Amino acid sequence: MVATNDVNGIDFIPFVHLHFPSLPLLHRLPLHPFRRPVLPQATTPPQRPLPSHAIGSLSADNHRLSTLFSALRKHPHPKLPVNSAASSGSGQYLVSLHLGTPPQRLLLVADTGSDLTWVSCSACRSHCSPRATFFPRHSATFSPYHCFDSACTLVPHPKKAPHCNRTRLHTPCRYEYSYSDGSITNGFFSRETTTFNSSAGKLLKFQHLSFGCGFWNSGPSVSGPSFNGANGVLGLGRGPISFSSQLGRVFGHKFSYCLMDYSLSPPPTSYLLIGGGSGNGAVRKAKLSYTPLLINPLSPTFYYIGIESVFIEDIKLRISPSVWAIDELGNGGTVLDSGTTLTFLAEPAYRRILAAFERLVKLPKSSDPNLGFDLCLNVSGLSRTSLPQLSFKLSGGALFSPPPQNYFIDTAEGVQCLALQPVVSESGFSVIGNLMQQGYTFEFDKDRSRLGFTRHGCAVP
Repeated sequence: MVATNDVNGIDFIPFVHLHFPSLPLLHRLPLHPFRRPVLPQATTPPQRPLPSHAIGSLSADNHRLSTLFSALRKHPHPKLPVNSAASSGSGQYLVSLHLGTPPQRLLLVADTGSDLTWVSCSACRSHCSPRATFFPRHSATFSPYHCFDSACTLVPHPKKAPHCNRTRLHTPCRYEYSYSDGSITNGFFSRETTTFNSSAGKLLKFQHLSFGCGFWNSGPSVSGPSFNGANGVLGLGRGPISFSSQLGRVFGHKFSYCLMDYSLSPPPTSYLLIGGGSGNGAVRKAKLSYTPLLINPLSPTFYYIGIESVFIEDIKLRISPSVWAIDELGNGGTVLDSGTTLTFLAEPAYRRILAAFERLVKLPKSSDPNLGFDLCLNVSGLSRTSLPQLSFKLSGGALFSPPPQNYFIDTAEGVQCLALQPVVSESGFSVIGNLMQQGYTFEFDKDRSRLGFTRHGCAVP
Protein backbone atom coordinates (compact mmCIF):
# COMPACT_ATOMS: atom_id res chain seq x y z
CA MET A 1 0.00 0.00 0.00
CA VAL A 2 1.12 3.56 -0.60
CA ALA A 3 -0.33 6.39 1.46
CA THR A 4 0.44 10.03 0.75
CA ASN A 5 -1.00 12.52 3.19
CA ASP A 6 0.12 16.03 3.95
CA VAL A 7 0.51 17.20 7.55
CA ASN A 8 1.94 20.69 7.97
CA GLY A 9 3.95 20.30 4.80
CA ILE A 10 5.14 16.79 5.65
CA ASP A 11 4.42 13.98 3.18
CA PHE A 12 3.48 10.78 4.96
CA ILE A 13 4.32 7.90 2.62
CA PRO A 14 4.02 4.45 4.21
CA PHE A 15 5.51 1.79 1.95
CA VAL A 16 3.60 -0.41 -0.44
CA HIS A 17 2.53 -3.61 1.26
CA LEU A 18 2.01 -6.66 -0.90
CA HIS A 19 -1.11 -8.61 -0.08
CA PHE A 20 -2.55 -11.73 -1.65
CA PRO A 21 -6.26 -11.46 -2.52
CA SER A 22 -6.91 -15.21 -2.51
CA LEU A 23 -4.69 -17.76 -0.82
CA PRO A 24 -6.15 -21.25 -0.50
CA LEU A 25 -3.85 -23.40 1.60
CA LEU A 26 -2.16 -26.51 0.29
CA HIS A 27 0.70 -28.19 2.14
CA ARG A 28 2.42 -24.82 1.74
CA LEU A 29 0.97 -21.43 1.00
CA PRO A 30 0.49 -20.67 -2.72
CA LEU A 31 1.66 -17.13 -3.36
CA HIS A 32 -0.47 -16.07 -6.27
CA PRO A 33 -2.27 -14.13 -7.55
CA PHE A 34 -0.75 -10.91 -6.29
CA ARG A 35 -0.63 -7.23 -7.15
CA ARG A 36 2.67 -5.67 -8.07
CA PRO A 37 3.26 -2.66 -5.82
CA VAL A 38 3.33 0.93 -6.98
CA LEU A 39 6.44 2.23 -5.27
CA PRO A 40 6.35 5.67 -3.64
CA GLN A 41 7.86 8.71 -5.27
CA ALA A 42 10.54 10.46 -3.24
CA THR A 43 9.72 13.99 -2.15
CA THR A 44 12.27 16.66 -2.95
CA PRO A 45 11.77 19.15 -0.08
CA PRO A 46 13.22 17.98 3.24
CA GLN A 47 10.71 17.08 5.93
CA ARG A 48 10.38 19.50 8.83
CA PRO A 49 11.04 18.14 12.31
CA LEU A 50 7.97 17.48 14.43
CA PRO A 51 7.38 19.98 17.26
CA SER A 52 8.70 18.74 20.57
CA HIS A 53 5.55 19.79 22.42
CA ALA A 54 3.47 17.61 20.13
CA ILE A 55 5.74 14.61 20.62
CA GLY A 56 5.59 15.00 24.37
CA SER A 57 1.80 15.13 24.36
CA LEU A 58 1.58 11.55 23.11
CA SER A 59 2.22 10.34 26.66
CA ALA A 60 0.19 13.07 28.37
CA ASP A 61 2.30 15.83 29.91
CA ASN A 62 6.00 15.59 30.69
CA HIS A 63 5.43 15.22 34.42
CA ARG A 64 3.08 12.28 33.93
CA LEU A 65 5.54 10.63 31.52
CA SER A 66 8.39 11.07 34.01
CA THR A 67 6.29 9.55 36.80
CA LEU A 68 5.26 6.64 34.58
CA PHE A 69 8.85 6.01 33.55
CA SER A 70 10.04 5.94 37.16
CA ALA A 71 7.31 3.47 38.07
CA LEU A 72 7.86 1.09 35.16
CA ARG A 73 11.54 1.29 34.29
CA LYS A 74 12.45 -1.52 36.72
CA HIS A 75 9.76 -3.85 35.39
CA PRO A 76 10.26 -6.52 32.71
CA HIS A 77 9.41 -5.53 29.18
CA PRO A 78 6.28 -6.01 27.06
CA LYS A 79 5.97 -9.34 25.25
CA LEU A 80 3.33 -9.63 22.50
CA PRO A 81 2.53 -12.89 20.65
CA VAL A 82 3.13 -12.98 16.87
CA ASN A 83 1.61 -15.51 14.45
CA SER A 84 1.45 -15.95 10.70
CA ALA A 85 -1.95 -15.16 9.10
CA ALA A 86 -1.41 -17.76 6.36
CA SER A 87 -4.34 -19.86 7.63
CA SER A 88 -6.59 -16.84 6.89
CA GLY A 89 -5.20 -16.47 3.38
CA SER A 90 -2.93 -13.50 4.11
CA GLY A 91 0.83 -13.05 3.71
CA GLN A 92 1.06 -10.99 6.90
CA TYR A 93 2.13 -11.61 10.50
CA LEU A 94 -0.30 -10.60 13.25
CA VAL A 95 0.44 -9.27 16.73
CA SER A 96 -2.02 -9.92 19.55
CA LEU A 97 -2.79 -6.68 21.43
CA HIS A 98 -5.26 -6.08 24.28
CA LEU A 99 -6.79 -2.61 24.15
CA GLY A 100 -9.20 -0.85 26.51
CA THR A 101 -10.68 -1.39 29.98
CA PRO A 102 -11.70 -4.17 30.25
CA PRO A 103 -9.19 -5.40 27.62
CA GLN A 104 -10.42 -6.29 24.13
CA ARG A 105 -8.18 -8.65 22.14
CA LEU A 106 -7.20 -7.48 18.65
CA LEU A 107 -4.94 -8.88 15.94
CA LEU A 108 -2.86 -6.23 14.17
CA VAL A 109 -0.51 -6.48 11.18
CA ALA A 110 3.10 -6.15 12.36
CA ASP A 111 4.42 -3.34 10.18
CA THR A 112 7.92 -1.85 10.44
CA GLY A 113 7.13 0.15 7.28
CA SER A 114 4.64 2.61 8.80
CA ASP A 115 4.16 4.64 11.96
CA LEU A 116 0.44 4.93 12.65
CA THR A 117 -1.19 2.22 14.73
CA TRP A 118 -4.89 1.98 13.94
CA VAL A 119 -7.73 -0.43 14.65
CA SER A 120 -11.15 -0.97 13.13
CA CYS A 121 -13.71 0.57 15.49
CA SER A 122 -17.46 0.25 16.01
CA ALA A 123 -19.82 2.68 17.75
CA CYS A 124 -22.07 -0.17 18.86
CA ARG A 125 -23.31 0.02 22.49
CA SER A 126 -25.13 -3.28 23.04
CA HIS A 127 -26.15 -6.48 21.21
CA CYS A 128 -23.06 -5.95 19.08
CA SER A 129 -22.03 -8.16 16.19
CA PRO A 130 -19.42 -10.75 17.17
CA ARG A 131 -17.35 -9.59 14.17
CA ALA A 132 -13.89 -8.85 15.54
CA THR A 133 -13.36 -5.12 16.04
CA PHE A 134 -12.75 -2.59 18.83
CA PHE A 135 -15.74 -1.16 20.70
CA PRO A 136 -14.67 2.13 22.33
CA ARG A 137 -18.03 2.49 24.12
CA HIS A 138 -17.26 -0.72 25.98
CA SER A 139 -14.03 0.76 27.39
CA ALA A 140 -13.84 2.96 30.47
CA THR A 141 -10.47 4.43 29.41
CA PHE A 142 -11.05 5.36 25.74
CA SER A 143 -10.48 9.05 25.02
CA PRO A 144 -10.25 10.74 21.60
CA TYR A 145 -7.84 13.63 21.24
CA HIS A 146 -9.46 17.02 20.73
CA CYS A 147 -8.89 18.74 17.41
CA PHE A 148 -6.99 21.57 19.12
CA ASP A 149 -4.70 19.18 21.01
CA SER A 150 -1.06 19.42 19.90
CA ALA A 151 -0.99 15.65 19.27
CA CYS A 152 -3.54 16.17 16.51
CA THR A 153 -0.83 17.84 14.40
CA LEU A 154 0.98 14.51 14.06
CA VAL A 155 -1.60 12.75 11.87
CA PRO A 156 -3.01 13.50 8.39
CA HIS A 157 -6.52 14.95 8.35
CA PRO A 158 -9.49 14.60 5.99
CA LYS A 159 -9.57 17.28 3.30
CA LYS A 160 -13.08 18.23 4.37
CA ALA A 161 -12.57 17.94 8.10
CA PRO A 162 -15.08 19.84 10.25
CA HIS A 163 -13.97 23.21 11.55
CA CYS A 164 -12.11 22.86 14.84
CA ASN A 165 -14.19 24.65 17.48
CA ARG A 166 -11.89 25.44 20.39
CA THR A 167 -14.81 26.18 22.70
CA ARG A 168 -16.34 22.72 22.30
CA LEU A 169 -14.62 20.07 24.40
CA HIS A 170 -16.01 17.20 22.38
CA THR A 171 -14.66 18.12 18.95
CA PRO A 172 -12.50 15.06 18.20
CA CYS A 173 -9.26 14.93 16.23
CA ARG A 174 -10.10 13.43 12.84
CA TYR A 175 -7.47 11.55 10.84
CA GLU A 176 -7.50 10.04 7.37
CA TYR A 177 -4.94 7.65 5.89
CA SER A 178 -5.39 7.10 2.16
CA TYR A 179 -3.67 4.61 -0.13
CA SER A 180 -2.82 4.59 -3.82
CA ASP A 181 -5.38 1.90 -4.62
CA GLY A 182 -8.14 4.08 -3.14
CA SER A 183 -8.19 2.38 0.27
CA ILE A 184 -8.87 4.67 3.22
CA THR A 185 -8.93 4.44 6.99
CA ASN A 186 -10.71 7.38 8.59
CA GLY A 187 -11.61 8.00 12.21
CA PHE A 188 -10.58 9.59 15.49
CA PHE A 189 -6.99 9.90 16.70
CA SER A 190 -7.33 8.68 20.27
CA ARG A 191 -5.60 7.35 23.35
CA GLU A 192 -6.27 4.20 25.28
CA THR A 193 -4.87 1.79 27.84
CA THR A 194 -3.15 -1.31 26.49
CA THR A 195 -2.40 -4.40 28.55
CA PHE A 196 0.20 -7.07 27.85
CA ASN A 197 2.26 -9.77 29.49
CA SER A 198 5.88 -9.11 30.25
CA SER A 199 9.05 -11.08 29.58
CA ALA A 200 8.83 -12.26 33.23
CA GLY A 201 5.16 -13.26 33.10
CA LYS A 202 3.85 -10.16 34.86
CA LEU A 203 0.93 -8.07 33.63
CA LEU A 204 1.87 -4.59 32.39
CA LYS A 205 -0.29 -1.61 31.46
CA PHE A 206 0.53 1.34 29.23
CA GLN A 207 -2.09 4.01 29.87
CA HIS A 208 -1.69 6.50 27.03
CA LEU A 209 -1.23 4.66 23.75
CA SER A 210 -2.04 7.00 20.86
CA PHE A 211 -3.75 5.26 17.93
CA GLY A 212 -6.26 5.71 15.16
CA CYS A 213 -9.78 4.49 15.89
CA GLY A 214 -10.95 3.80 12.33
CA PHE A 215 -14.72 3.98 11.94
CA TRP A 216 -14.65 4.23 8.13
CA ASN A 217 -12.25 1.77 6.46
CA SER A 218 -12.70 0.90 2.80
CA GLY A 219 -10.70 -0.52 -0.08
CA PRO A 220 -8.86 -3.80 -0.73
CA SER A 221 -5.73 -2.92 1.25
CA VAL A 222 -7.55 -2.39 4.57
CA SER A 223 -10.77 -4.37 4.31
CA GLY A 224 -10.46 -6.97 1.52
CA PRO A 225 -9.33 -10.61 1.60
CA SER A 226 -5.70 -9.50 1.85
CA PHE A 227 -6.58 -8.11 5.30
CA ASN A 228 -8.11 -11.42 6.43
CA GLY A 229 -7.78 -12.05 10.14
CA ALA A 230 -6.54 -8.52 10.95
CA ASN A 231 -8.28 -5.81 12.97
CA GLY A 232 -5.82 -3.08 12.06
CA VAL A 233 -2.12 -2.23 11.79
CA LEU A 234 0.59 -2.03 14.46
CA GLY A 235 2.94 0.69 13.23
CA LEU A 236 6.54 -0.10 14.24
CA GLY A 237 8.33 2.56 12.18
CA ARG A 238 10.90 5.10 13.36
CA GLY A 239 8.49 8.04 13.71
CA PRO A 240 7.30 9.51 17.06
CA ILE A 241 3.74 8.13 16.86
CA SER A 242 4.72 4.52 16.17
CA PHE A 243 3.93 1.85 18.74
CA SER A 244 7.61 1.12 19.31
CA SER A 245 8.48 4.81 19.74
CA GLN A 246 5.68 5.46 22.23
CA LEU A 247 6.49 2.46 24.41
CA GLY A 248 10.20 3.09 23.86
CA ARG A 249 9.99 6.30 25.90
CA VAL A 250 9.17 4.09 28.90
CA PHE A 251 10.84 0.74 28.21
CA GLY A 252 13.74 1.75 25.97
CA HIS A 253 14.06 2.43 22.25
CA LYS A 254 14.73 -1.13 21.20
CA PHE A 255 12.48 -3.93 20.01
CA SER A 256 12.90 -7.41 18.61
CA TYR A 257 10.80 -10.01 16.84
CA CYS A 258 11.03 -13.32 15.02
CA LEU A 259 8.74 -14.39 12.17
CA MET A 260 8.21 -18.15 12.16
CA ASP A 261 7.79 -20.31 9.03
CA TYR A 262 4.38 -19.44 7.53
CA SER A 263 3.93 -22.98 6.16
CA LEU A 264 3.77 -24.68 9.58
CA SER A 265 0.37 -25.78 10.82
CA PRO A 266 -0.85 -24.93 13.35
CA PRO A 267 1.06 -21.64 13.15
CA PRO A 268 3.71 -21.46 15.90
CA THR A 269 3.90 -18.45 18.20
CA SER A 270 6.89 -16.15 18.44
CA TYR A 271 7.12 -12.79 20.20
CA LEU A 272 7.51 -9.06 19.69
CA LEU A 273 9.49 -7.68 22.63
CA ILE A 274 9.69 -3.96 23.38
CA GLY A 275 12.61 -2.35 25.20
CA GLY A 276 16.17 -3.11 26.18
CA GLY A 277 17.64 -4.46 29.41
CA SER A 278 15.58 -7.58 30.11
CA GLY A 279 14.76 -8.02 26.46
CA ASN A 280 14.60 -11.30 24.61
CA GLY A 281 16.35 -14.20 26.36
CA ALA A 282 17.49 -15.60 23.04
CA VAL A 283 18.92 -12.24 22.01
CA ARG A 284 20.84 -11.94 25.28
CA LYS A 285 22.36 -15.41 24.92
CA ALA A 286 23.00 -15.47 21.18
CA LYS A 287 25.76 -13.64 19.41
CA LEU A 288 24.12 -11.16 17.10
CA SER A 289 25.48 -9.84 13.83
CA TYR A 290 25.03 -6.07 13.51
CA THR A 291 24.67 -3.64 10.65
CA PRO A 292 24.07 0.11 10.94
CA LEU A 293 20.58 1.54 10.45
CA LEU A 294 20.91 4.30 7.87
CA ILE A 295 19.03 7.60 7.86
CA ASN A 296 17.09 8.89 4.87
CA PRO A 297 15.83 12.39 5.83
CA LEU A 298 13.18 12.21 3.10
CA SER A 299 11.75 8.90 4.38
CA PRO A 300 12.30 8.92 8.16
CA THR A 301 9.80 6.13 8.86
CA PHE A 302 11.82 3.31 7.29
CA TYR A 303 14.62 1.12 8.62
CA TYR A 304 17.30 1.42 5.93
CA ILE A 305 20.26 -0.96 5.81
CA GLY A 306 23.30 -0.88 3.53
CA ILE A 307 24.04 -3.71 1.08
CA GLU A 308 27.66 -3.81 -0.05
CA SER A 309 27.67 -6.94 -2.21
CA VAL A 310 25.69 -10.07 -3.12
CA PHE A 311 26.96 -13.66 -3.32
CA ILE A 312 25.46 -16.83 -4.73
CA GLU A 313 27.34 -19.96 -3.70
CA ASP A 314 30.29 -17.79 -2.57
CA ILE A 315 30.50 -16.18 -6.02
CA LYS A 316 30.38 -12.40 -5.81
CA LEU A 317 28.03 -10.92 -8.40
CA ARG A 318 29.05 -7.90 -10.45
CA ILE A 319 26.60 -5.33 -9.08
CA SER A 320 27.65 -1.69 -8.81
CA PRO A 321 27.45 -0.27 -5.25
CA SER A 322 25.46 2.66 -6.69
CA VAL A 323 22.54 0.24 -7.25
CA TRP A 324 22.04 0.06 -3.48
CA ALA A 325 22.78 3.72 -2.63
CA ILE A 326 20.34 6.39 -1.45
CA ASP A 327 20.68 9.36 -3.80
CA GLU A 328 20.38 13.07 -3.01
CA LEU A 329 16.65 13.01 -3.75
CA GLY A 330 16.03 10.20 -1.26
CA ASN A 331 15.54 7.54 -3.93
CA GLY A 332 17.00 4.04 -3.69
CA GLY A 333 18.40 2.24 -0.68
CA THR A 334 17.11 -0.91 1.02
CA VAL A 335 14.57 -1.17 3.82
CA LEU A 336 13.56 -4.01 6.13
CA ASP A 337 9.76 -4.23 6.18
CA SER A 338 7.71 -6.82 8.08
CA GLY A 339 4.51 -5.61 6.37
CA THR A 340 5.69 -6.51 2.85
CA THR A 341 5.59 -10.20 1.97
CA LEU A 342 7.98 -10.65 -0.98
CA THR A 343 11.46 -9.19 -1.39
CA PHE A 344 11.88 -6.46 -4.02
CA LEU A 345 15.33 -5.63 -5.39
CA ALA A 346 16.55 -2.79 -7.61
CA GLU A 347 16.21 -4.06 -11.17
CA PRO A 348 19.95 -4.16 -12.09
CA ALA A 349 20.64 -6.30 -9.01
CA TYR A 350 17.57 -8.43 -9.60
CA ARG A 351 18.60 -9.24 -13.18
CA ARG A 352 22.11 -10.31 -12.06
CA ILE A 353 20.71 -12.51 -9.29
CA LEU A 354 18.09 -14.06 -11.58
CA ALA A 355 20.71 -14.84 -14.25
CA ALA A 356 22.98 -16.48 -11.67
CA PHE A 357 20.20 -18.71 -10.36
CA GLU A 358 19.17 -19.66 -13.91
CA ARG A 359 22.76 -20.64 -14.64
CA LEU A 360 23.36 -22.62 -11.43
CA VAL A 361 20.05 -24.41 -10.95
CA LYS A 362 19.96 -27.67 -12.94
CA LEU A 363 16.35 -28.63 -12.22
CA PRO A 364 13.76 -28.50 -15.04
CA LYS A 365 11.98 -25.18 -15.40
CA SER A 366 8.24 -24.62 -15.15
CA SER A 367 6.99 -22.12 -17.72
CA ASP A 368 3.50 -21.38 -16.40
CA PRO A 369 3.07 -17.59 -16.86
CA ASN A 370 0.22 -17.50 -14.34
CA LEU A 371 2.61 -18.11 -11.46
CA GLY A 372 3.84 -14.51 -11.66
CA PHE A 373 7.55 -15.17 -11.14
CA ASP A 374 10.47 -15.16 -13.58
CA LEU A 375 12.04 -18.42 -12.38
CA CYS A 376 9.98 -21.46 -11.42
CA LEU A 377 11.20 -25.04 -11.02
CA ASN A 378 9.51 -28.39 -11.51
CA VAL A 379 10.27 -30.32 -8.32
CA SER A 380 7.68 -33.08 -8.78
CA GLY A 381 8.77 -36.36 -7.29
CA LEU A 382 11.67 -34.86 -5.32
CA SER A 383 11.65 -35.43 -1.56
CA ARG A 384 14.03 -32.49 -1.08
CA THR A 385 15.77 -29.99 -3.29
CA SER A 386 19.29 -28.58 -3.14
CA LEU A 387 19.28 -24.94 -4.21
CA PRO A 388 22.05 -22.29 -4.37
CA GLN A 389 22.74 -20.15 -1.32
CA LEU A 390 22.01 -16.42 -1.61
CA SER A 391 23.95 -14.09 0.73
CA PHE A 392 24.04 -10.34 1.29
CA LYS A 393 27.14 -8.66 2.72
CA LEU A 394 25.87 -5.70 4.73
CA SER A 395 27.52 -2.51 5.92
CA GLY A 396 29.78 -3.16 8.88
CA GLY A 397 30.77 -6.59 7.60
CA ALA A 398 27.70 -8.60 8.70
CA LEU A 399 26.62 -11.43 6.39
CA PHE A 400 22.91 -12.18 5.94
CA SER A 401 22.54 -15.69 4.46
CA PRO A 402 18.91 -16.81 4.67
CA PRO A 403 18.15 -20.45 3.83
CA PRO A 404 16.79 -21.22 0.34
CA GLN A 405 13.26 -21.81 1.67
CA ASN A 406 13.12 -18.09 2.45
CA TYR A 407 13.33 -17.19 -1.24
CA PHE A 408 12.27 -20.35 -3.11
CA ILE A 409 8.61 -20.94 -2.26
CA ASP A 410 5.95 -23.48 -3.22
CA THR A 411 3.47 -21.79 -5.56
CA ALA A 412 1.68 -24.89 -6.86
CA GLU A 413 1.86 -28.65 -6.41
CA GLY A 414 5.36 -29.70 -7.45
CA VAL A 415 6.46 -26.16 -8.36
CA GLN A 416 8.85 -23.83 -6.55
CA CYS A 417 9.52 -20.24 -7.62
CA LEU A 418 12.18 -17.65 -6.85
CA ALA A 419 10.20 -15.23 -4.66
CA LEU A 420 12.00 -12.06 -5.72
CA GLN A 421 10.59 -9.19 -7.74
CA PRO A 422 12.30 -6.28 -9.53
CA VAL A 423 11.89 -2.63 -8.60
CA VAL A 424 11.60 -0.90 -11.98
CA SER A 425 10.85 2.65 -10.87
CA GLU A 426 13.88 4.97 -10.64
CA SER A 427 12.39 6.49 -7.49
CA GLY A 428 11.75 3.13 -5.85
CA PHE A 429 13.80 1.29 -3.26
CA SER A 430 14.63 -2.30 -2.41
CA VAL A 431 12.72 -4.11 0.32
CA ILE A 432 13.60 -7.17 2.40
CA GLY A 433 10.13 -8.64 2.99
CA ASN A 434 8.83 -10.92 5.70
CA LEU A 435 9.40 -14.17 3.78
CA MET A 436 13.12 -13.42 3.61
CA GLN A 437 13.11 -12.61 7.34
CA GLN A 438 11.62 -15.94 8.47
CA GLY A 439 13.48 -17.84 11.17
CA TYR A 440 15.63 -14.89 12.27
CA THR A 441 15.40 -12.84 15.43
CA PHE A 442 15.82 -9.16 14.48
CA GLU A 443 16.70 -6.53 17.04
CA PHE A 444 15.99 -2.89 16.10
CA ASP A 445 18.17 -0.73 18.34
CA LYS A 446 17.13 2.85 17.66
CA ASP A 447 19.35 4.39 20.34
CA ARG A 448 22.49 2.89 18.77
CA SER A 449 21.02 3.06 15.25
CA ARG A 450 21.82 -0.55 14.44
CA LEU A 451 20.06 -3.74 13.40
CA GLY A 452 21.05 -7.03 15.01
CA PHE A 453 20.08 -10.47 13.73
CA THR A 454 20.57 -14.13 14.60
CA ARG A 455 19.04 -17.49 13.64
CA HIS A 456 19.16 -18.77 17.23
CA GLY A 457 16.28 -18.90 19.73
CA CYS A 458 13.63 -17.63 17.35
CA ALA A 459 10.56 -18.56 19.44
CA VAL A 460 12.14 -18.24 22.91
CA PRO A 461 10.80 -15.19 24.86
